[in-house]
Amino acid sequence: MDKFRMLFQYFQSSSESVMNGICLLLAAATVKLYSSFDFNCPCLARYNALYGLGLLLTPPLALFLCGLLANRQTVVMVEEWRRPAGHRKKDPGIIRYMCSSVLQRALAAPLVWILLALLDGKCFVCAFSSSVDPEKFLDFANMTPSQVQLFLAKVPCKEDALVRDSPARKAVSRYLRCLSQAMGWSITLLLIVVAFLARCLRPCFDQTIFLQRRYWSNYVDLEQKLFDETCCEHARDFAHRCVLHFFASMQNEMQARGLQRGKASRGAEAPEISEPTEGMDGGSGKAYLRTVSSQEQVNHLLSTWYSSKPPLDLAASPRLWGRGLSHRAPTVAQGTKLSQRTDV
Repeated sequence: MDKFRMLFQYFQSSSESVMNGICLLLAAATVKLYSSFDFNCPCLARYNALYGLGLLLTPPLALFLCGLLANRQTVVMVEEWRRPAGHRKKDPGIIRYMCSSVLQRALAAPLVWILLALLDGKCFVCAFSSSVDPEKFLDFANMTPSQVQLFLAKVPCKEDALVRDSPARKAVSRYLRCLSQAMGWSITLLLIVVAFLARCLRPCFDQTIFLQRRYWSNYVDLEQKLFDETCCEHARDFAHRCVLHFFASMQNEMQARGLQRGKASRGAEAPEISEPTEGMDGGSGKAYLRTVSSQEQVNHLLSTWYSSKPPLDLAASPRLWGRGLSHRAPTVAQGTKLSQRTDV
């Protein structure tokens, strides 16, 4: 059980590992989907190419879109591209690196489908059976052009009475399957060679720019995650304090209407519900969150985060943020003990 917990924590902390896992799952689902698909070519001259090419290209397009939707970095990349510059300039190199990473993972499942379809050959035979040159086969010498086109359209349907046990059908089918498998193996070899060269030649060049872009792309992703988690933490704490204030005000109202039982209850004032101090936080920095204590402040904070991301310099002037929104030292009531750790 501990091993599974450690593995889950690793995938939870590593966004890149999660995306690689999703990529592998999509590729495995693609293999399963193709193996369970019932292929039925219409064997009509007008529709063979449409059906074959549609089955060859439409599922990869759907899988590509699913890969983009499943990858969290797609949204992060678009947000980084479209966000206002504010106090942090945008680096096009980081956006290009994130785009490359997203596209590489999203293209894995579509390429698996296309390679399986080409190596199997059924889609290719259905799509291009009517486009075969009859002069390459001697069996069509005694047929009229219309008969040749009808015969070629029936090639994918080996059980059809017109082409059943016909040597010409077998010859055309073998010819198209050879072309399809040749294309499939060529693409596979090309992808392997490109991956091999990229893997082996990358250490031969300067890695400074690559490391910088990889670091800052991970930073953008983690920063957004931490901001969402901090917002959830603040919303929970803010809701908790609002509920406590509601119960305190209701107690005062009930006491004013004489609904409290006992003389002591009627004579005593409603005790104030004290909010937890920072010592109860275990030094987690919730004192910074409690400085934002109204709807207007929350809306202003969120709009400021969107329109003006904090500069990537912890020594930057707090005046960039305006009153009460400094990322270094927020204004708190006198006597409040702040944590010695600065949270960004």
